[in-house]
Amino acid sequence: MANIKSQIKRNRQNERRHERNKAVRSALKTDAKKVRTTMDDGDVDAARRQLADTSRSIDKAAAKGVLHKRAAARRKSRLSRAVNAASGS
Repeated sequence: MANIKSQIKRNRQNERRHERNKAVRSALKTDAKKVRTTMDDGDVDAARRQLADTSRSIDKAAAKGVLHKRAAARRKSRLSRAVNAASGS
C-alpha cells in the first residue's frame, strides 16, 4: 500500500479508469458479437448497419485510449471483411 498522498490518489484514479475501460471493452465485444450473429442469421443489411455503429464505437474507444489505434483498425477490418464476405456469398 502506498503511503504517499499523491500515489494514493493516483491509485484511486487508476482504479476508476480501469473499471470504465473494462466496461467499454466489454461493450465493444458485445457489439462485435451482435454483428456476427446478425450476419450468421443471414440479414446482411442489418449487419451492415450494426457494423457502422460498431465502427463508430471502436473509433471512440481508440480516441479515448481504451484501445490502441492499430488494434481498433484491426477489429474494424476483420468485422468489415466478414460482413463483405457474407454479402458476397
